[in-house]
Amino acid sequence: MKPIYLDYGATSPVRPEAMEAMLPFFQKEFGNSGSIHDMGQHSHEAVLHARNQLAEALGASSPREIIFTGSGTESNNLAIIGAARKRKAFGNHIITSSVEHPSVLEACRALEREGFHVTYLPVDAYGRVSAEDVKQALTDKTILVTIMAANNEVGTLQPIKEIGQILKDTPALFHTDAVQLFGKIPFSVTELGVDLLSVGSHKIYGPKGAAALYIRKGVRIEPLMYGGGQERALRPGTLNTPAIAGFGVAAILAAREAEEENRRLTRLRDLCWKRIRTEIGDVELNGHPVDRLPGNLNLSFHRVEGQAILLELNRAQIYVSSGSACSAGKHSASHVLMAMGKSEETAYQSLRVTLGKDTTEEEIDLFIAKLKEVLGYLRSLLK
Repeated sequence: MKPIYLDYGATSPVRPEAMEAMLPFFQKEFGNSGSIHDMGQHSHEAVLHARNQLAEALGASSPREIIFTGSGTESNNLAIIGAARKRKAFGNHIITSSVEHPSVLEACRALEREGFHVTYLPVDAYGRVSAEDVKQALTDKTILVTIMAANNEVGTLQPIKEIGQILKDTPALFHTDAVQLFGKIPFSVTELGVDLLSVGSHKIYGPKGAAALYIRKGVRIEPLMYGGGQERALRPGTLNTPAIAGFGVAAILAAREAEEENRRLTRLRDLCWKRIRTEIGDVELNGHPVDRLPGNLNLSFHRVEGQAILLELNRAQIYVSSGSACSAGKHSASHVLMAMGKSEETAYQSLRVTLGKDTTEEEIDLFIAKLKEVLGYLRSLLK
């Protein structure tokens, strides 16, 4: 049996169109995009083209609103720490949620050590933040609200548009981590009502090592690094031209395909969940049953640790996750599931299955057949 990859929430393969766009810039067109000679200008034009592609994919009003970074983590840090430091003369209060990605939570904790005050909003049993809670948490010292668009572990979608409406008449900046949402469900930065938005390349079939931060025109933030002035001096350093070229192609294609892929993956996800629930049983779905990412299933199998299931599936070359890849290796109970009110036992029993562009119904059939076998074996050990 050929390997079955069901961990697209962690990363994805580089699609052929993105790879093709990247190849010239490794050897033939290797010039530094900051150089004024022809070779440098060829790289510069490739970066400009990718910036235009990102702006179009996100619905930005200008390519100048796109800043290239090296990862979603870096984009989140630049947005949160950069905005807070720039605006500290106006207040010291930040609002976030208890289920954010570690790159948001740790950035907020770092700011707390600098004297900022952070409110960590609770979530409901589905992992969703209440827009009303955001409104109630606002003070005259609030300078930034950062709420993820879609949860990386349980796939729950947050009410970003609703929060954007609440914040549009306040001085607080609004940032969203849209790394998991981008390419899965169509959106534009305008309809979301955000000032800052993070996206990454390797979750949308682009290369690792490239990401972007959308910064709405007129919004000012501080850089975290200092140097040669690249990316409007907000992210200095020689630009990774090959990765940026690949990211641009992946981004524009992901945006164009999002609507159709959303429908296809939702159908496959619902089919997968229905069969697991009826054919295997003793399982609960974590996250919102409907308002969730199309390719995400986060499941807790009663009495069996998620990591034990993962390892057995791995032996059959079926690749899933027992949580977020960004905290893999820690093997502590998921902070997301704990914030949702799950018991520690349920949190350890969770398994994340994330479908992607290459997932087929045949693969779902093979996965479920093997999962039945694995659960039968592991549960037999408990009798």
